[in-house]
Amino acid sequence: MKFYFDVIVIGGGHAGCEAATAAANMGAKTCLVTMDMNKIGQMSCNPAVGGIAKGQIVREIDALGGEMGRVTDATAIQFRMLNIGKGPAVWSPRAQCDRGRFIWQWRSVLDHTPNLNIWQDQADELLVANGEAVGVRTIWGVELRAKCTIITAGTFLNGLMHVGRKMVEGGRCAEPAVHHLTESITHWGIRSARMKTGTPVRIDKRSVHFEDMEEQKGDQGFHQFSYFGPHRQLKQLSCWTTYTNKTVHDILRSGLADSPLFNGQIKSTGPRYCPSIETKLVTFPDKDEHPLFLEPEGEDTNEMYLNGFSSSMPIDIQMEAIHHIPALRDAQIYRPGYAIEYDYFDPTQLYHSLESKIISNLFFAGQVNGTTGYEEAGGQGTIAGINAALKCGGSEPFVMNRDESYIGVLIDDLTTKGVDEPYRMFTSRAEYRILLRQDDADARLTEKGYELGLAKRDRYDWWKKKKAGIEGIIRFCQETTVHPKDVNGALEHLGTTPLRFGCKISELVARPHLTLKALSDIIPGLKEAIDKNGQSSMTVDGTSFVTTGERTEEIAEAAEVRMKYKGYIDREKIVADKMHRLENIKIRGHFKYADIKEISTEGRQKLERIQPDTLAQASRIPGVSPSDINVLLVLMGR
Repeated sequence: MKFYFDVIVIGGGHAGCEAATAAANMGAKTCLVTMDMNKIGQMSCNPAVGGIAKGQIVREIDALGGEMGRVTDATAIQFRMLNIGKGPAVWSPRAQCDRGRFIWQWRSVLDHTPNLNIWQDQADELLVANGEAVGVRTIWGVELRAKCTIITAGTFLNGLMHVGRKMVEGGRCAEPAVHHLTESITHWGIRSARMKTGTPVRIDKRSVHFEDMEEQKGDQGFHQFSYFGPHRQLKQLSCWTTYTNKTVHDILRSGLADSPLFNGQIKSTGPRYCPSIETKLVTFPDKDEHPLFLEPEGEDTNEMYLNGFSSSMPIDIQMEAIHHIPALRDAQIYRPGYAIEYDYFDPTQLYHSLESKIISNLFFAGQVNGTTGYEEAGGQGTIAGINAALKCGGSEPFVMNRDESYIGVLIDDLTTKGVDEPYRMFTSRAEYRILLRQDDADARLTEKGYELGLAKRDRYDWWKKKKAGIEGIIRFCQETTVHPKDVNGALEHLGTTPLRFGCKISELVARPHLTLKALSDIIPGLKEAIDKNGQSSMTVDGTSFVTTGERTEEIAEAAEVRMKYKGYIDREKIVADKMHRLENIKIRGHFKYADIKEISTEGRQKLERIQPDTLAQASRIPGVSPSDINVLLVLMGR
């Protein structure tokens, strides 16, 4: 049997779901191929979305018209804005989610997406003709043909799970590995390698002594992930913190000889920033305790996730160690932690569109590109889906610069620098992070999403109303003067220097210790201006209502950040504009690097292998020096 589509997406994880909905919403006839329709969007590890820099990626997906933010808000059982005590460049949203509801919320989104089919099957072979991907053949012998194919297979490609010296093939617990697909891809000259990740035990909350743990409640404020959807509706639950101890460490050390990470059984590289508990013991031998976070898996389940205790130690060692943590002394365990090895493909073999440089019309997204995390996967899936749909229509690819989004930073890092360990996004990876705040992702990307056809009219109309509201508040603050006699008493009470002369409200907002909310209580007319500009009619999924409360606060916060950090924002824009000059110098196809002896040997080898599109990309390749870039500039007569 043969079926024909514009776009085929292989894998129903976070990358696959975003890729499939993006392509379909842009008008491409799309098919999502998944091994189990009941595990679409499965949160394979911790039941949470967001975190440092990851939360910014989710807001960017939402601003473009993607779905992860809305699915997260609909299933959130705890929300926190991380780093709120620091500057807004590093504020990062994070939510615990109901794992089961998250799956079914995604399933509902897919079921109601026009142009999207789901086929439950397993891809077995990539079909290639004349150097172009033309589809896949499944284990049941079905041929799915398409103009573009997107591989988002996660950890399933030749997946191998480890618990102690025991090894079981699988893509994740209780699910089979995918064989042959990697080999059918590498057959055409695409390089693959192996990586490793892991997950901790799951614990029955009825057996936990919560009185021996510290409760960690979520935020009750207006923040959420989606700029467009309703506020979270589920019951909000607490997380809990505890610590390992010296006895726990001694027990774990006694099992290191049987640990697949240290006995030579696992040879691949694991995530540096999410290490197993046994790796922590070896890396930090002087520490007598490590923090652990017990997180709920859902609103109606007893299952809890022990964050910080990822392990592939033998089962008896894991259980004995856990039972020596006071709060978990009677813990009943649903299943042990395990490590998993899987195939990935060198992302330097991709264009910034995430299309393969070797096989046309073939795209890769998610963990198969060497990343770790739902958010990084979702961001890549969105871009792969957009570009596959654009390619089907004969349009130029959509590529974002490093000053436009964290997704742009992520993809540039992958395709330019490559990976030698699972890649995780941090705010420190972005040189323009004051421009890439979580509060302004819609300002950066919603119009782009609308022009692409991914963000629909109602989402775009809401952004225009919000934009007008932000500008209205800023304009009022820039045009309205306050006088010393009217505010000095209140300013001293707020702990800031009183005025000697009159000034604009925007100048007061710029003071570090003053907020727009505090000023609205002491300056006549400011609260009315905020309410007036913060309220607007809004349509979500065909339902119209007037925005109040959370949306007004969101608009006011965005206006405050722009006024308070205007100098920093303007300065960083100048730096980014200068870098764009190098971004505009196209060099692909202009040089045979191996013949340019003035460039260092390492530089020649890296440039020849990666073939960067622009001079700016070349400057970011590890091993390419500033003097190498100067040589290229001279050769181009610049």
